[in-house]
Amino acid sequence: MVLGVDVGTTQAKALALDAEGRTWGSAAAPCELRSPGPRIAVQDWEQLRAAASRAIRRAAGEAKAEGAKIVGISLGTAMHALTGVSAAGEPLTPLITWADTRAYEQAERLGDGVGNLRRQRRTGTPSHAMMPLAKLVWLREQLPEVFHATRRWVGIKELMLSFLTGSWLVDYSCASGTGLFDLRALDWDAEAMDIAGVRRELLCDPVPTTSVSGELLAGVAAELELAPGTPVVAGAGDGPLANLGVGAVSPGIAAVSIGTSGALRVTLGEPAVDERATLFCYALTDNLWTTGGAINNGGAAVDWLAAAVAPELNHDRRYALLDEALAAPPGSDGLIMLPYLYGERAPYWDAQARGAFVGLTSRHRRPHLVRATLEGVCQQLALILESVREAGHSVHEIRATGGFAQSAVWRQVLADALGQAITFTAGPRGSSLGAAVLGLHALGMIESIGESARWIKVDEIRECDESSRAALLGLRSTFASLYQALKPTFRELQT
Repeated sequence: MVLGVDVGTTQAKALALDAEGRTWGSAAAPCELRSPGPRIAVQDWEQLRAAASRAIRRAAGEAKAEGAKIVGISLGTAMHALTGVSAAGEPLTPLITWADTRAYEQAERLGDGVGNLRRQRRTGTPSHAMMPLAKLVWLREQLPEVFHATRRWVGIKELMLSFLTGSWLVDYSCASGTGLFDLRALDWDAEAMDIAGVRRELLCDPVPTTSVSGELLAGVAAELELAPGTPVVAGAGDGPLANLGVGAVSPGIAAVSIGTSGALRVTLGEPAVDERATLFCYALTDNLWTTGGAINNGGAAVDWLAAAVAPELNHDRRYALLDEALAAPPGSDGLIMLPYLYGERAPYWDAQARGAFVGLTSRHRRPHLVRATLEGVCQQLALILESVREAGHSVHEIRATGGFAQSAVWRQVLADALGQAITFTAGPRGSSLGAAVLGLHALGMIESIGESARWIKVDEIRECDESSRAALLGLRSTFASLYQALKPTFRELQT
């Protein structure tokens, strides 16, 4: 077996997979995303490491109990996190995650002018507060003592590889989410480094996602109850791996996911950035790239709504709230929700965006609020799909994964908003499975990552309802224009 590991924003997951696509063990362990102040979203590295260790140990234990042998580990991690480490390799700050928007002013400065477009076309990363390039400028300006004390700038992937193998490396995929990496040269970008004020020796060496970055250290192997010397594959970022996990690696197949946040991506044979710079482009392998957009407000918007209007419901019962949307018609009787509670990424890349209910009247009730929230999240993903198509990429099939799929109502709203049938895959899918597939290929156990497509089993193909599709499409231009109309107000309301 190969263990695919996904170290994410709210949990670490591990999955043991063999070369026939059979799962022999899986586990997850929670980790905390802390927000101790406005715009702050950080993680503690030791807590994250401990969660990853628990997930690995449990998944490996299940597999070994069935007689399986773990012959490799392949890593997927959340992208865009940043911290500086000391000469001893100790983090000097908590991990500043993708959700942290303290660098919004720096991102806006970097986003101005033609130079930003040129840089984005080289690096594939839109100018946004999530971007480590913007975070580096923020740290240099706001925390100069930390900036100058740092001996290496790293994210979650670099810390995990160092923990497991002792090597300070970063894969092409996670590097391509920093705003500092040239997609075609497959190396750090000199202009971006100059903007950040960092030297090359302060960044980890970039390596292919399929490279074996090292072997499992003896002490760590004992903690994980695995054999010392087990190969560790560098792996990729969680977004590109999610495409691999649902088999969306061929032209014309898009992967959409909604968890805490959300995303829609397609896979390409070469790096490409759209002319309007509304999409990202990140590496999956040396010759496969994903382009698309991520949203900040997926399940997070629903969690907020549940806490605001149904605080009596615990987390496990919140999906029952979504069923109330059935009592409101498509279009929510003219109620639109802009779900920008945590700012927004694609296609606006605006950390200062705010949420809003627009069109509220005395006839609207809780079911309308619920339906409008689901529709708002899905309308935002529909805007990304439009951007993907406008960039010249066809999409004839959409495959979906994520926690939202537990809700039949949400499945339907997504199909209606995207305007075509959506395939929901069965079994454990997503980034941990994508990491395992990449590891099987890297270790020569399967010939290509495309082989995994035959393992995909379909749980449901959800067709869109034509009347609902028409209602949401009719509101799409209004939905999009509201952001532009309220953008000045969002800035006036910043605290």
